[in-house]
Amino acid sequence: MALELRPNCEYCDTDLPPDSLDARICTYECTFCARCVAVHLADVCPNCGGGFATRPVRPRGEWRPGLSLALRPASTERHSLGHSLDEVAALSARLRDVPPHER
Repeated sequence: MALELRPNCEYCDTDLPPDSLDARICTYECTFCARCVAVHLADVCPNCGGGFATRPVRPRGEWRPGLSLALRPASTERHSLGHSLDEVAALSARLRDVPPHER
């Protein structure tokens, strides 16, 4: 099962194409840009409370049969926050000083 490679930041809606080095994901693949993770979220996923990692880039070329961006394209379904900005800020403030592996 491949990552969805969601097309946008769920906070600011900036585009995050499949080859973006600016995309960050949590373990549930909630997707945000690096700026929003640092400035607004304090490395706290507003949906699950976990931390973030850099989203991998799916190879464009088919280096192995059946495995490439062309054959397994990125998602085109845009996502947005499921919580208010106040709720997001409150969760981030509560968890910002707790390391992700201890949450």
